[in-house]
Amino acid sequence: MTTATDLAEAQLRLPSERRPTEGGGFGRVLKPLFGTPINAVISLACLTLLWLSAKGAYGWLVTRAVTEGGPQACKAGQGACWPFYEAKLRFMLFGVYPYEEHWRVILAMGLFMAAIAVTMIPRFWDRRLLALWGVTVLATGLLISGGLFGLRYVPTTQWSGLPLSFLLTAVGLAFGFPLGVVLALARSSKLPAIRVLAIVFIEVIRGVPLISILFMASVMLPLFMPDGLTIDKLLRAQIAIIIFAAAYIAEAVRGGLQAIPRGQHEAANAMGLHYWQAMRLVVLPQALKIAIPPLVNISIGFFQDTTLVTIIGLLDFLSTIRTAMQDPNWVGIAVMEGYLFAAFVYLVFSYGMGAYSRFLERRLRLGHD
Repeated sequence: MTTATDLAEAQLRLPSERRPTEGGGFGRVLKPLFGTPINAVISLACLTLLWLSAKGAYGWLVTRAVTEGGPQACKAGQGACWPFYEAKLRFMLFGVYPYEEHWRVILAMGLFMAAIAVTMIPRFWDRRLLALWGVTVLATGLLISGGLFGLRYVPTTQWSGLPLSFLLTAVGLAFGFPLGVVLALARSSKLPAIRVLAIVFIEVIRGVPLISILFMASVMLPLFMPDGLTIDKLLRAQIAIIIFAAAYIAEAVRGGLQAIPRGQHEAANAMGLHYWQAMRLVVLPQALKIAIPPLVNISIGFFQDTTLVTIIGLLDFLSTIRTAMQDPNWVGIAVMEGYLFAAFVYLVFSYGMGAYSRFLERRLRLGHD
């Protein structure tokens, strides 16, 4: 006599393409959402909120939006103020950089982004990247600062907006990464003096907020300089960001080093590799692969933390947006528009870095070794 258990076992023995399905693919998708009364209520509530949010956003951005006119038209309207972007977009992006020289910043950022795009492709990971970045850095610096080849000189006090935030982040991480790796190796060293110095440096830097280090670099550092010798304010801020980034990167890399089995070190020693060869060829490649998620998290955080440079008088991207909203003609009119634009730009860059992190994890088979 056939029982229910026998029927269930027979269904499990059937090939997957011949097994009966409940509602097909659409049913499998809906079942987790509406499988129980509680799931159904939560799902319906979430869908309702999503619908109301999308409907309100569409009405504010499109239906009720003000597309023509000036501040008075936006003040009388009930939707998004698109004329604000038309009037203030270039200032929000480039700040006080000379208006007629914006093409130089656009070209420099285009070259920089192109170099980053090439660097993100694994098949180009060789020594040619050093030459590419050397040319890119020289070209970017020449275009932004000028002073040669007939280009008007622009002092660093006028570097502002999104390019400034982007350069502070890119340069800070580019120089902070190798310094952080060295600090991580020093903290893991068997030499007491080197290990203690690395621990003190890392813990002191991590023990104070970035805003304090920026303040000290801007205010305290000039007090220790000889008379007549000054350091550019932007350079001081950049050095502070590099030092701060190195301390956090060192801890992320140290976590990766600790995750490497002791057998890997012993295998490198058995092959006759000395310390630096073992680190470069065996240990560090594996440790850096493990440290990809925290390193990307640090990168995203530092891109957003560049807004703190406003305390030392530099106009980063968020500062230029706030300045644009404080224009007497637009004050109190386009507050939502300004902050939404800032949120959109930060979201695009942050999501891009996160997506590339996931790509690297898949390519390097993180967690499947």
